[in-house]
Amino acid sequence: MRKNKRKRRSFTPEFKAEVVGLCAVGDRSIGKVAEDLGLTETAVREWVRLAEIDDGKGPPGALTTEEREELRHLRRENKRLEMERSILKKAAAFFAKEST
Repeated sequence: MRKNKRKRRSFTPEFKAEVVGLCAVGDRSIGKVAEDLGLTETAVREWVRLAEIDDGKGPPGALTTEEREELRHLRRENKRLEMERSILKKAAAFFAKEST
């Protein structure tokens, strides 16, 4: 039998920062903070991990939130440019055939 899937929710960066702050206080475990707020422990652990990376306490080579956003933007732009280049190549080939 399938579990009822929870509807995907989104949270503001401010809310995530507050939750991470509650975990940092240390009087409750991450699991307890998640339970008290009706969140999944996995999500809260991920927020804590990302906050540590942003604070420079992550593993070497880990991307900060700013770096991940820049990478996402650059990948999107690269994909758009590749599509434009492909269209231009096809147009150039079409017009080269027309002129001969």
